[in-house]
Amino acid sequence: MDNKTDTILVTGGLGYIGAHTSSLLLKNSKVVIFDNLSNSKEEVSDSIARISGCSPTLVIGDILDKNLLQKTIKKHKVSKVIHFAGLKAVSESVVDPTKYYKNNVSGTISLLEAMTITGVKQIVFSSSATVYGKPHYLPYDEAHPINPFNPYGKCKHFVEEILKDLCASDKDFSAVSLRYFNPIGAHASGLIGDNPNNIPNNLMPYITRVASGEIKYLEVFGNDYNTKDGTCVRDYIHVMDLSKAHILSLDFLNSNKGFHVFNIGSERPYSVLEVVEEFARVNSVKLDYKFSSRRKGDIAAFYSDSRKAHNELNWKANITLGEMCSSAWLYEKTKK
Repeated sequence: MDNKTDTILVTGGLGYIGAHTSSLLLKNSKVVIFDNLSNSKEEVSDSIARISGCSPTLVIGDILDKNLLQKTIKKHKVSKVIHFAGLKAVSESVVDPTKYYKNNVSGTISLLEAMTITGVKQIVFSSSATVYGKPHYLPYDEAHPINPFNPYGKCKHFVEEILKDLCASDKDFSAVSLRYFNPIGAHASGLIGDNPNNIPNNLMPYITRVASGEIKYLEVFGNDYNTKDGTCVRDYIHVMDLSKAHILSLDFLNSNKGFHVFNIGSERPYSVLEVVEEFARVNSVKLDYKFSSRRKGDIAAFYSDSRKAHNELNWKANITLGEMCSSAWLYEKTKK
């Protein structure tokens, strides 16, 4: 007999962060994954089942399809939502902003309308620290001014504003927005990890594909920043630490109404070269890299103050950079 009481709808649940979070959720909840496979693969559902010992329900669909969302929520008696589904390449958002506004903003409105119609009142939103824009001070805390400077970041900000307004209009509605810094790494089993369909936009899958020989060398954008070694500094967090923040956020919503924002980062800044060197060290591999000119829109340093999440969610990042690197490499070597 299944004694799991909550059913969680996970939009984008076959994606990188969605899959890791679903694998944790399944320990105590029923999970319905809703994914359009635009940047994921259907077989990830089987890997999630192998990790957790039970299978998620999989619905192939797009969040712009409000009717399918509504039917899915009703059929499976969904009680809460974690919303990952969205396009996420900053450079692409600059080239094709309307695509991002349609999918990420209109898609979220479609989801919220389906939730409202079906009486689902709790959501955890996958946001991003890109909403802050260029730093007025470091580390970023949740009080930092909001000033995103690309369409991807603006989409995240617009959705947060929509959630804030929805919570204000309906006192029974509650939402947590998690502003991620830089998730990397993979599940310890090697069964799921960061596996973008196209050329990676993020550092770690780029590194692993260079290490595997799929890509000839790593292109490091800029070595003349005002940082410890001239390369960009970022706040890297293991994807499983990040996934735990979503579970704790669902618990938080059980006793906290309204709209809430939390930074989710390790608070330990590392440069691009430090990550490259650590990856090579812990995995005993050689990584070829070349410096090129700065990438438009990149910021020299970007890292978090996550004390609010420590205090209110009882969450903290625990996994080391070495473990992030070794788990990412294990996944690269074992992925299909």
